[in-house]
Amino acid sequence: MPRNRPIILLSVGHACVDVYQGAVASLVPFFIAEREYSYAAASGIVLAASLLSSVAQPLFGALTDRRAMPWLLPVSTILGGLGIALSGISGSYALTLLFVAISGIGVAAYHPESARLARIASRGSHSAMGWFTLGGNLGFAAAPVMVAIVVAHGGLQFTPLLVLPALAGSALCLSVLRALGNRGPGGGTSISTGTDDRRSFVKLSLAVVCRSVLFVGLSTFISVYAEQRTGGGRSAGALALFVLYLGGAVGTALGGSLANRWGRVTVARWSYLASVAATAGIVFVPGPALYLFVALTSVGLYVPFSLQVTLGQDYLPTRVGTASGITLGLTVSIGGLASPLIGGVADATSLQTALAPLSVLPALAWLVFRTLPEPTPSKLVTPEGQSVPARQNHRRRTRTPSA
Repeated sequence: MPRNRPIILLSVGHACVDVYQGAVASLVPFFIAEREYSYAAASGIVLAASLLSSVAQPLFGALTDRRAMPWLLPVSTILGGLGIALSGISGSYALTLLFVAISGIGVAAYHPESARLARIASRGSHSAMGWFTLGGNLGFAAAPVMVAIVVAHGGLQFTPLLVLPALAGSALCLSVLRALGNRGPGGGTSISTGTDDRRSFVKLSLAVVCRSVLFVGLSTFISVYAEQRTGGGRSAGALALFVLYLGGAVGTALGGSLANRWGRVTVARWSYLASVAATAGIVFVPGPALYLFVALTSVGLYVPFSLQVTLGQDYLPTRVGTASGITLGLTVSIGGLASPLIGGVADATSLQTALAPLSVLPALAWLVFRTLPEPTPSKLVTPEGQSVPARQNHRRRTRTPSA
């Protein structure tokens, strides 16, 4: 337990932060209902959370590559929660965008440094990094439940109560910093060595962008779409969003285990291929079966999630913060930039028509992964010059035909 304590604390802290990424999409139906926002206006709120986050993620990543900034974890956690807490108490659309953007900056500041520390705590283990990203997915999954409990009964004026996970998360961040500081030589300041493969990293980033646009587009509109396709009310929409996020937790847990046997690139490639049919099922299959395809799509999109983080770190071993900021943050946030386009098409035609093209995106990600090599995990080096090999989880893999 003492050895695993830092990664467990980081995982729970990650959940406390990512609940605010999930909260943005969870609040969209309430903004539409209470303030009568159009699809485009509501998706603009998701854009506000994503836009500044997209710009800030690589900047924070570059900063953490130059200098360790562990204090960012508790500060950014509070900032992420504060923005969401204030977003519902003003009827002004401009102020709502501002508060949601503040939350996005907090989330952006958290991810590069937390991923760097998670890599150190896990010693490069795919399974341990899977637990770290699983925490974030559970935060996403908890968001619609949390928002429904707080906002559905009291309205948007009750959003200040949503700051509570941030308070708990900041306390956990302080605990994990103390735990890493007591781990012995190198503590929390170990670095990686190796040769950067920028070409492969750029390709990986393109694949993650495709995944991001699909997932953020679904998370923004799946609640409203489920209400339309199932004929249910607000609870039907909340259930669809919960299934989308919970499936991500299942997919992340599977990803690390599958990668230990078959390799990260192979597993990600097959997952994206399976996601093509699952996404089409969401768009075209009516009735309760929608929830099955939501779950399958979520699992397919999240099996590669933590694997892409460690792939990015191994493609750019001398710039782990930058790699983490891009694969875990920037390319995820970029999905929000496409939300207003989806919303605009939905306003002009229908939500089904706007969501239909999304099924092409996992096919594009699959094509990109067919060109990627499996990198050799880099070594961690302490400030004293002591080399610490990354933990090897790979079993002897059986060769299988490529997808």
